[in-house]
Amino acid sequence: MTRTAVPTAPGRIAREAVSRLVGGGSGTVFALLILIFAVIFAINPSFAQPPSMLAFAKQAAPLVILAVGQYFVIVSGELDLSVGSLVGAQVVIAAKLIDGEESRTVPVILLMIAFGALVGLVNGLVTTVLRVPSIITTLGTMLVLYGAIRLWTGGAPTGALSEAFRRPGRGGIEDLPVIGQLPWALLIALAVGAAALALTRSPYGRTLIATGDNDTAAAFSGARVWRVRTTAFVLSSLLATAASILIGGFAGVTAQVGDGLEFMAITAVVLGGVVLGGGRGTVIAAMAGALTVEALFTLFNQLFLPSTIQPTVQGLIIIAAVGYAARQRSTRSP
Repeated sequence: MTRTAVPTAPGRIAREAVSRLVGGGSGTVFALLILIFAVIFAINPSFAQPPSMLAFAKQAAPLVILAVGQYFVIVSGELDLSVGSLVGAQVVIAAKLIDGEESRTVPVILLMIAFGALVGLVNGLVTTVLRVPSIITTLGTMLVLYGAIRLWTGGAPTGALSEAFRRPGRGGIEDLPVIGQLPWALLIALAVGAAALALTRSPYGRTLIATGDNDTAAAFSGARVWRVRTTAFVLSSLLATAASILIGGFAGVTAQVGDGLEFMAITAVVLGGVVLGGGRGTVIAAMAGALTVEALFTLFNQLFLPSTIQPTVQGLIIIAAVGYAARQRSTRSP
């Protein structure tokens, strides 16, 4: 018996490690990601070259970061619809306040961080203390930010971002063999992912997931549910601020910056197997969901499909995810 058990132990340990990493059922998103890339490579073999893949990673990095923030909120049992408008507001505020002056870059970034934390704190407290459903709270925040920025700018963003502000989004470590440039955006996204993974394995992360699964049981076990969920909203807004810095450097300042990003982030998270309603899913799978969404839209471009198909695909993914989650909960109820 010992001879048969020893050889299988490493394989069993590896399978358990992979299972803990991707979570139950969310491994499908990794298979889908590989399949989409295989089709893209078949259509355009040059896309498989390291510079092209790194350019894709640079473009996908903001969505990956947004998906991490949205993951914390969704796994706690809530929803954040304000991140897209927050990204747009942060970029417009930065451009107007910096106005091309390099010396203003750091103070403005600090102001953006404070503003992002404030938005997340308001979302969290209104949801948890005043008990307003998060979809209503964050929808209201989205509309307030959308209207306030357009009122402030007259509908046409002014000013300019400094080169130092743009560097994280468009720059990187240059002149590397084979790959050419290693984007800062990719390194930032990897750092955010590593920090998020560590946080989910901390006592706070375990409490967050337990709160999403059953907030009443979590409260009876001693967890301060309002504080856990409020922190999740703050994290979401702070990561949206980080994404806005990358988007500002990559895409520049336009009136449409940030539009629809909240739905892309939600699509990415649910595609990663995170259950709407909370309690199930992993942050790694949510990040893979963001890459899958970005790869899917890249495939649409390769097939010359109209960009108007994107909202339809996002809607179908969200509806399918909600239906699947409802079915899972109904089968667990008895």
